[in-house]
Order: sequence, then structure tokens, then C-alpha cells
Amino acid sequence: MTATMETTRSVVVERDFPYPPEKIWRALTQPHLIAEWLMKNDFVPEAGRRFTLSADWGQVDCEVQTIEQHRSLAYRWDTKDLLSVVTWTLAPTNTGTNLRMEQRGFKAEQKAYYHGATVGWPRFIDQLAEVVAKLD
Repeated sequence: MTATMETTRSVVVERDFPYPPEKIWRALTQPHLIAEWLMKNDFVPEAGRRFTLSADWGQVDCEVQTIEQHRSLAYRWDTKDLLSVVTWTLAPTNTGTNLRMEQRGFKAEQKAYYHGATVGWPRFIDQLAEVVAKLD
């Protein structure tokens, strides 16, 4: 019996910010700030911690996979039949920070989820930029 690797797709959004990684990190990991740009949540920045993101349309069940302060954060993003992982990577640049978000795990038949993510993530990151701009 051979196991076949099912190919999945990813949504990647990259953006340069004129702020240090520490500032963006706060917006990615503090629940009250996450609520401002993404969704209501009970996030705790700790590997293995489960948390929920909730919106009018439903909720996302998550679990922190890896966390490296000011550098990277990955969590499971499971909703209905979508099992995916969202990874945030922060890289310092001469002018601030390059932020990279990747959500991987979209199966070929999950076109609606994939389309939703390709449209949704750039909007969320626009909102993230607004939240970060207001931080001291």
C-alpha cells in the first residue's frame, strides 16, 4: 500500500512595514490588538495552546504550533473541513520589517476557502497596518 501525498496550495502575502519587528509582534500576539485587525479571540502566545478566533460567520479552531518572539509564529487554522496552518515571519530590514504570512493546506477542491483567503488576507493585513500605525 502506498501513501500518496496530496498536493495543497498556499496563500502568501508579504508586506514591508516602516516599523521594528517588536511593534508588529505586539499586534500579532496581543488578544485585544488581534481583535482589532483579525477577529475576536482568546489567544495566548504559548506553543501548544489552543485558542479560538470568532466572527459573524463562525469560528476558527486554532493551536499555537511554534512561537519565536519577534521572529515567527505559526498556528493551526481549522474551520469546518479546512485544516491549514498560518505562519507569520518577521524579518528586520533597513527601513523596518518584512512581514510574510503564509496559509498552507488548501486542497484542490477547496476553491472557495482558497479564494476567500486570497481576498481576505490582504484586507486583514491592511487592517493590521492600521493597528500597528497607532501603537506607541
